[in-house]
Amino acid sequence: MKIKFVVSLIFILLTFNACKKENANPNEFENKTSVYYGGDILTMEGDTPQYVEALVVKEGKIVYAGASSEAMSIAGSGHKMINLNGKTLLPGLIDGHAHFGSFSAQAIGAQILPPPDASASNIPKMIEILKAWNTPENRALTGWIFGLGFDDSVLEEKRFPTKFELDEVSKEHPIMIIHISGHFAVVNSKGLELLNITAETKDPDGGIIRRTDNNEPNGVLEELAGLPHYAKALTPKSEEAANRFFEAGQEMALSYGYTTAQDGRTMDQTMFVKAAEANALKLDVVSYVDYAFVDAMMPTKWNSKTYNNHYRIGGMKITLDGSPQGRTAWRTEPYLLLPHGVQAGYKGYPAFPNEQDVIDLFKKGYENNWQILAHANGDAAIDQFIKATRIAGDTFGNENRRTTLIHGQYIRTDQLDSLKTLDIIGSLFPLHTFYWGDWHKEIIGEELGSKISPVRTALNKGVKITIHTDAPVALPNLMRMVGISVERKSRSGEIIGANEKLTPYEALQAITSWSAFQHFEEDTKGSLTAGKLADLVILDKNPLKVEEAEIKNIKVLETIKEGVSVYKKSN
Repeated sequence: MKIKFVVSLIFILLTFNACKKENANPNEFENKTSVYYGGDILTMEGDTPQYVEALVVKEGKIVYAGASSEAMSIAGSGHKMINLNGKTLLPGLIDGHAHFGSFSAQAIGAQILPPPDASASNIPKMIEILKAWNTPENRALTGWIFGLGFDDSVLEEKRFPTKFELDEVSKEHPIMIIHISGHFAVVNSKGLELLNITAETKDPDGGIIRRTDNNEPNGVLEELAGLPHYAKALTPKSEEAANRFFEAGQEMALSYGYTTAQDGRTMDQTMFVKAAEANALKLDVVSYVDYAFVDAMMPTKWNSKTYNNHYRIGGMKITLDGSPQGRTAWRTEPYLLLPHGVQAGYKGYPAFPNEQDVIDLFKKGYENNWQILAHANGDAAIDQFIKATRIAGDTFGNENRRTTLIHGQYIRTDQLDSLKTLDIIGSLFPLHTFYWGDWHKEIIGEELGSKISPVRTALNKGVKITIHTDAPVALPNLMRMVGISVERKSRSGEIIGANEKLTPYEALQAITSWSAFQHFEEDTKGSLTAGKLADLVILDKNPLKVEEAEIKNIKVLETIKEGVSVYKKSN
């Protein structure tokens, strides 16, 4: 199958030579039973908030959730009492879609995200951050100076930096910075030299090398002009560097309350397999394998409904278009604000120009009983997704597939009806309302821009939903995501789709019980119920008892995986 252009977030580190040295298994449980009490214990069972007085945990599982008197009886003698001191206990958090393999590069690289996640509000500030990161120790990680997350739509200059500005950081060492969408990179002069990109280099299919007036590359690489080169800047050069990457990424996930993380487009599972075999994973990681690699990975033991040392393959990932904020999402209507170098009437473009290729992939997945997650942002791409789902279901049956639409930013109302009819889960992306809500209105118009991520309309139509961070497109800050889903305020403070707000409880369901269902894990995760895993998170405040504006600032104090504390916030 020949695909002209595949857009994606390729932050996965393709050639990890090491993961982590053999260490103690984090799930060697203490024999003592633990009793949690003294705070808000929110079970996430049912459609309305339910609290219990105490939670009893033994050997990695919940054995009781209910009244304190009964808990003490069940716990028996010699148990450990854990006083929450007025804090809030929830089930461990599950992101509906992210790229866990890329958390490492985000955690360890130069922090060039715009406020409030970092401080890169303009190009001089970004250069200052890169200069500070440029140390021999940091360069030794990959041989490059690198950072993830700059955003031209938020920078004061409203443009991409170029090689000339990155050369101010260094002309001696290569530099690569990656756009927050994952679809663009900027490199300095040394970087262009090492990538062998010159004035004579032709634009690849599906990519553009931006140039100066005299045809010299200006350092900005769009889509397939840059994507194949990401691994060169982001791959650790040594076992020590690989260990630092892995530990930084895992610690970041745990610090935000993850007990289950998704790697939403796995192209190489070496890092996860090595981590699992070394007992290095402190949380569960479920991979969704890029369609181009399923033949190699799906026949392995890791393709399973159950975890092997905290790792498993959950299904197949298909990417059908690009980034709405980068204006590569495939739409049925033209963009109002055109990207660089395109003609009027531009609507973005598909990853699969030949529709039959998509249908064949869906049939392959359904025939093999693989769960399918499909990235589709523009409504034209979603039309393609819906058609392929319907044909595959008609051919092989559609019962309990849990096929999931990822993102669906520009989904139409009639397409939500199709999701309901076909029993498709919509993992939608209301986080966009803060980060790019103002920008969406510029590029597609006020009316449509207010309808992005229509989670309330989806729920009203009976569509099953989750929400997600898509990290490292944004930080994997799940409480920020919950708060934004409730507020739907943009950076400018404008409400983006007031009728599409989630309640705080619904937003929590979308990253606990609903997300567990999406991953076929509702029997073991997602609520505080006897028999389920003791995957827990302790928050400094109760999201259901604070003002809407406070939810996004709630902190994770502790993350507990199968009864073992794997993260505690330092004072």
